[in-house]
Amino acid sequence: MDNRDSYLPDSVHRAPAGQAARRRRGGVRAVTAVAVVLAVGAGGAYAAGVGPFAGGDDGPDPAALEQARAFLADWAGGRLPSAAARTTDPGTAQEVLGNFTGGLDIAEPRLVAGEPASAEDGSVTVPFTARMPVTGLGTWTYRSKLPLREAGEGRWKVDWRLSLVHPRLSGTEKFRLEREERDVPEVTDRDGVTLPVGELPSLAPVLGQLTGGGTGSGPRGAVQLVDRVTGEVERTEVRFGGTEGPRDDEPVRTTLDADWQSAAERALAHETEGKNAALVALRIDDGEILAVANSPASGFNRAVSGTYAPGSTWKIVTSTALLLKDAVALDDVVDCPKYLTVGKQFHNVETSEFPGATFRKDFTESCNTAFIGLRDELGDGELGEVAGEYFGVGREWHVGIPSYDGSVPAARDETEKAASMIGQGRLQANPLIMASVTATAVSGRFHQPTITPGGAGGAAVPTTPLPDRVVAQLRELMRATVTEGTARGLADLPGEVGAKTGTAEVSEEQDNNGWLVAYRGNVAVACVVEEGVTGGGSAGPVVHSLLKAVPE
Repeated sequence: MDNRDSYLPDSVHRAPAGQAARRRRGGVRAVTAVAVVLAVGAGGAYAAGVGPFAGGDDGPDPAALEQARAFLADWAGGRLPSAAARTTDPGTAQEVLGNFTGGLDIAEPRLVAGEPASAEDGSVTVPFTARMPVTGLGTWTYRSKLPLREAGEGRWKVDWRLSLVHPRLSGTEKFRLEREERDVPEVTDRDGVTLPVGELPSLAPVLGQLTGGGTGSGPRGAVQLVDRVTGEVERTEVRFGGTEGPRDDEPVRTTLDADWQSAAERALAHETEGKNAALVALRIDDGEILAVANSPASGFNRAVSGTYAPGSTWKIVTSTALLLKDAVALDDVVDCPKYLTVGKQFHNVETSEFPGATFRKDFTESCNTAFIGLRDELGDGELGEVAGEYFGVGREWHVGIPSYDGSVPAARDETEKAASMIGQGRLQANPLIMASVTATAVSGRFHQPTITPGGAGGAAVPTTPLPDRVVAQLRELMRATVTEGTARGLADLPGEVGAKTGTAEVSEEQDNNGWLVAYRGNVAVACVVEEGVTGGGSAGPVVHSLLKAVPE
């Protein structure tokens, strides 16, 4: 057994507890858009001054919520000195946060703030959900609260105490990680070929999550609450892995393809310039996963469990919602100005503009302002309804390994609605979700993604097929994005390749995440590169390398 503690210093042990509705075949107005992320996700995502608490005199001071979100973003992003500086006890806070995540092998926490509440004494409490990926084991999810108090001149500080890290962390109790080492079973691909796990490093965290057909294979462990003095276990907070040992006579069977997996890992290794990145490739006709790869390969499975704003790749879903109700046609004029103000100023990447552009041009050049200009054509919750009903996003998926299945909450104000049109605001997805979205868009039917042959079990995800006319339009738009738009970097590949690029804003302190989704033949691919700046420039080379390496 390998035991690891979330150690704390002795001093801490003693501490007390536009007018798009006027659609015309020659002139729909447009809008803008680099958006914002209100949730704190992989890599840390934060934006101030947006959402239901941006402005207005009722409710908690927006500055308190802003400070809480900034603290969570810094903690999630590993910027511990910055996070600690936002508290009333920076020295202790930095040491505790570092020991907590380091001692428990937590890689890239995902922290999502909830609704703030004011107390009679003027303090503010912001609840949050913590998803803590324990390296090689799984994700520990719990809820806690951030207390904040005013520090003068309109400034707020997180009122430091151990219990904000976890409600049970105290001066007398701490957490300990226990691992049980187990033999790595044989893993086979879809054709029964043994996968060389040592040569495919991204499979390590995936293997740890696979059910292996109920054999209980993979690593096991637990996070336990123990007495600081005696070490006595007081309770088990979370347990990872099955209760049975691996059976040597039964390999772990997967839907993976050895060629696709190998090509995906090489693409991430050679084309990401050392940045965090993730990729998923799956079959369009049945949802079976051919490759899932992460960079770095060890630790958190970003490809399947990450929570990212999908950026302009989400315009596939937005376009679907608009086309379903005939709110726009491909040849309608939807102007693309540099800027548009909807509570905040939105703009296009590099402040580009396309006066008199058609909707087709807006899609292929990924014009944010044009899409935001069409926001009045959709109800506040309509994007989420379309995402769930047709694409299965936000429903309970049964992939065969733990997955995050997306979130598309209804817009709470006009600014958030504008941001949602271009895949920002509180929208969250990952490469698995966006590969599935792409597959659904070009085939018309959602297929439950799975990494285990025959499906992962559980109830089928209820969805509605897309009309053929909408599928034809989506394919036309994605193909044109390759032949004449922002995904021109894929134009030299053989076969009919369609794609959509995406650039997702994270925070003022971080470069944008780069996205690209694509399809060719019976395969859909999605890739995200953290701080990749643009989708075409960062995720584009990764997808190009992958598709070039594997025959059509």
